[in-house]
Amino acid sequence: MKKNIAVVGLGYVGLPVAVEFGKKQRVIGFDINEKRIELLNKNIDITNEVSEEDLKLANMKFTSNAEELRNANFIIIAVPTPITESKKPDLTALKSASQLVGSNMDKGTIIVYESTVYPGATEEECIPILEEYSGLKSGVDFFVGYSPERINPGDKIHTFSNITKVVSGQTDEVCEEIAEVYETVVKAGVFKAASIKVAEAAKVIENTQRDINIALMNELSLIFDKMDIDTTDVINAASTKWNFLKFSPGLVGGHCIGVDPYYLTYKADKVGHHPKMILAGREINDNTGSFIATTLIKDMIKSGIEMHKAIVSIYGFTFKENVPDIRNTRVIDIVKELESFGVTVQVTDAEADSNEVKKHYGIDIKSENDLSKSDAIILAVGHNSYVQNGWSLFQNVLKEKAVVFDVKSILNKNQKPEGIVLRRL
Repeated sequence: MKKNIAVVGLGYVGLPVAVEFGKKQRVIGFDINEKRIELLNKNIDITNEVSEEDLKLANMKFTSNAEELRNANFIIIAVPTPITESKKPDLTALKSASQLVGSNMDKGTIIVYESTVYPGATEEECIPILEEYSGLKSGVDFFVGYSPERINPGDKIHTFSNITKVVSGQTDEVCEEIAEVYETVVKAGVFKAASIKVAEAAKVIENTQRDINIALMNELSLIFDKMDIDTTDVINAASTKWNFLKFSPGLVGGHCIGVDPYYLTYKADKVGHHPKMILAGREINDNTGSFIATTLIKDMIKSGIEMHKAIVSIYGFTFKENVPDIRNTRVIDIVKELESFGVTVQVTDAEADSNEVKKHYGIDIKSENDLSKSDAIILAVGHNSYVQNGWSLFQNVLKEKAVVFDVKSILNKNQKPEGIVLRRL
């Protein structure tokens, strides 16, 4: 049976998936955001994940009309799965997408979920919704699989087609069918997981492992700060050993590393295990922004800067370098902490959409040329333009006596201007 493919959710994950399939065959790309559909039909991707050229090459039908999904028999669901303010899984979008697909599918359809979930969510939460809204029976009239997304926003090397694709299905036969579909576009190959739950668990531990390793580096940074030791220098020395894992301290935000561990800890609590290490790592990483701000304030006071008149400029607001994505950015923690000390904070970002930042965080993004002379600067995000410019980035902004906090250890400390205090995480 020919697979007519549809992708539900055209964000950082869904769009690259849809476009790669669209280079091979006709694909329906669905999103509830009508403005997003309008821009994609003009070959514009505001996430910068897919180029205008690739959008033109792909045989796509972008639509916000859910009835178009009736023309597909292989539907990939790639919608956001964030966390709530209380750090619990928020499956609102996933459940809504399941309702929408269930209302617009026929017998024989295969539905593959790519959204991050806790182990068991696909079968416990999604399948019952599909059955209710379709009137069909899972495992008889339609089949479900899970294939965890591994999209790394801003990464033009480890792309969808170049990363090994994990797949799973309700039965071995369905898993094989799903694998065959993905093999048509994934050059790196496909790995068949033992079950849907195994594939779900693999996804959450990939980012949980990174989260814990970064948390270790952040805690080491706290320790070395008290010893007046440069953490970057320590890491550079330690990394000369062949089996040392070179993780760096930093802010951990976004919709993967800063979120996925909470999906695992939620399920762990449900089955009666309190995950101490994972939650400890999350606490350390969630408090890093506050540490950066308070450390900066201490250095400013030591430098004799009058705090009630002080201006701090933050370079970078997105959750990571070279992307416009501001979801779950932890730079906001720095802003709030600094404002609690009564200093004036101004923010600039080479990639972020100023309207989106204002809408979601109430912060006015300034252009670099509009920044006022500053008593302190925090280089929070390592956008390429910041890395390339180095110290010259601040030459018209820094006062003669000022403090610079280089969160990503981008700046060459040997080129530090005289009179400037340099702090690294």
